[in-house]
Amino acid sequence: MSTSLLLRIVQHDDGSVDRPYVPIISPTGEQSEAPVLSKDVPLNPANKTWLRIFRPNTTLPNSHQKLPIIIYFHGGGFVVFSAATCFYHTYCETMARVVPALVVSLEYRLAPEHRLPAAYEDAAEALVWLQSQARAVATREPWLSDGDFSSCFLMGSSSGANMAYRAGLLAAALELPPLRLPGLIFDQPYFGGEERTPSEMRSEDDIVIPLRANDLLWRLALPKGADRDHEFCNPAVAVPRELRRLPRCLVTGYEGDPLVDRQRMFAEMLEREGASVVAEVEEGGFHGIELVIPEKAEALFVKVRHFIFNAC
Repeated sequence: MSTSLLLRIVQHDDGSVDRPYVPIISPTGEQSEAPVLSKDVPLNPANKTWLRIFRPNTTLPNSHQKLPIIIYFHGGGFVVFSAATCFYHTYCETMARVVPALVVSLEYRLAPEHRLPAAYEDAAEALVWLQSQARAVATREPWLSDGDFSSCFLMGSSSGANMAYRAGLLAAALELPPLRLPGLIFDQPYFGGEERTPSEMRSEDDIVIPLRANDLLWRLALPKGADRDHEFCNPAVAVPRELRRLPRCLVTGYEGDPLVDRQRMFAEMLEREGASVVAEVEEGGFHGIELVIPEKAEALFVKVRHFIFNAC
C-alpha cells in the first residue's frame, strides 16, 4: 500500500481511462463446501450490470433461519473496481458469514464511460429487482429463499456509501412493499466539496486516497461541467425532503481517513434533518482499511450485526 492504486488511473485525451489491474474472483457456485456460497445473476444485460449473491452455506448446521438481506455497493470512486474484485468479494463473503446475512453485491456502470447518475440508476434497478423478488413466488431467485424481505438494508463502502445514500432517498420517496428497509449503513462514505476540509488538506501524500487522486475521481465521475459542490458530491448543497424519512443510519469512519471531516459533516446533516444516526469514528486507520486487514472487517461486521438486529 506504499503507492495508491488510484494514482495508477491514466486519463487519455479522448476521455477514456486505463484502470489499474486488480485480480478478480469467480463465484463459488453451489457445488462447494465453503462456509459462504456465491453466484451471479443478471440485472440489466443491456448495461452489463449484474448482482453477486453471497449466502451462508445452507448445508452447514444451524442455518435454517431467515436471514437479513444486505444490498451492497462497492467503492472505487465510481471509477474503478468491481463486485468481483478480489478484496470486495472476500469482504462480502466475510460479511455474509459474520452477520450472518444474504449479501447482494451490485456490479454497476463505472465513470467516465458512464458518469453519475448512471451508478445511482443501477442502484435503483437493484432495489426494484429485489422488490420484484419479494413479490414473486414461483419465479423467485432460489438463493433468496432464506432471506427476510422485511429486513433489508442498503450498505456501501466509500463511493458505494454515497450510492447507498442516494438509493435510500429513492426508497424513502417510493412505496416498495413487501420490501422493508429498516436501516442504511454507510462505511467511510465518499463525499466532497470545493472548499477543502482540514483532513483533506492533510492528505497530499495519503497512501490510499491522496488529494490529487480524490480530485481526479470526482472530475471523472461527476456530470461534465460540474464542480465538487454538485449535490452528487456535496449533499449539503441540496437537502431533499426525503431525507427526513430515512430509516436508522449507521455511519462509520476512521480518524486517519482524509474523508473523515466529510463523514462527520454527513452524519451531522442527517441528524440535523431528523434522521436517527449511529456515528462511530475510530482512532487511526485509513480509507478502506477493512479491505486489507481482516480483523478490521470482522470488527465492522460485528457492529453491522448489532445495528441490524437492533433496527428490526
